[in-house]
Amino acid sequence: MIPTIPTPRALTVIWTSYVVLFFVYLTLPLAVVAVFAFNDSQFPSLPWQGFTLDWFFGSAAPKIGVFHEQAILGAIGTSAFVGVCVAALSVAVGTSNAFLFNRYKFRGRGLLYILMLLPLVVPGIVLGISILVFSSTMANQLWDVAKIDSAFLRPGLGLVILGQFSFITTIATLVISARLQKFDTSLEEAALNLGASRLTAVRTITIPFLMPAIVGAAVVAFLMSFENFNTTLMLVGSDAPLTIAMFDRLKEGSTPLLNAVSLLLMLGSFVLALILIAFQKRS
Repeated sequence: MIPTIPTPRALTVIWTSYVVLFFVYLTLPLAVVAVFAFNDSQFPSLPWQGFTLDWFFGSAAPKIGVFHEQAILGAIGTSAFVGVCVAALSVAVGTSNAFLFNRYKFRGRGLLYILMLLPLVVPGIVLGISILVFSSTMANQLWDVAKIDSAFLRPGLGLVILGQFSFITTIATLVISARLQKFDTSLEEAALNLGASRLTAVRTITIPFLMPAIVGAAVVAFLMSFENFNTTLMLVGSDAPLTIAMFDRLKEGSTPLLNAVSLLLMLGSFVLALILIAFQKRS
């Protein structure tokens, strides 16, 4: 709809209704999850038993809150550790990829770019199984040939980080590349004419220009890693990230504790989004 062109009232009503229903469809499940995090019941369902904060701060069974549930707190710490590692690796490699595909032309560049995008169209469960089979085969070969026990190739946090990195780095590359395409290369050329080395010019001029995209890519990579389930499920070991821990709890029976965890995750994502918006506006 173009605001400057008069439109029939019926079309305006239909368009407005569509937008409202769309956002209700997106937010209603999240609102339900948030509301039942405060339900004074052992089950996240109707009828409403009253308001309580026990699912956040409770310390006595059966209402042990999030902040007293050591298994959940440990899983959150594990997810945060994995997310930071994946974000750091994805941003570092994504920045290098952005320079590679934007600044250099070489034989096979198009094919390499397609291969980089391939993990985005492969289902996460298939990607996880493929990485697990490949790493396990490599580990078995190393043991059979050289008697080397390569634990990092077995299911565990190391493999989870590598598995998530394999597709999240593509997102980071696309985010940073979009910013790099807007960069005026004459600024680097001016710095080179003034005596700066190419590395100095990139470090002092190009990287600061890319910083909003780099921070944005890091936040997106962290959030994608934190909430990833399909790939992580295939690669996890004894230290389960939060998504796997919540899945295991859900198999035993859902409680408002999971609603409380979900609400905290929503609030954390919201805060990170606000920080990112504030940083980009300042930049």
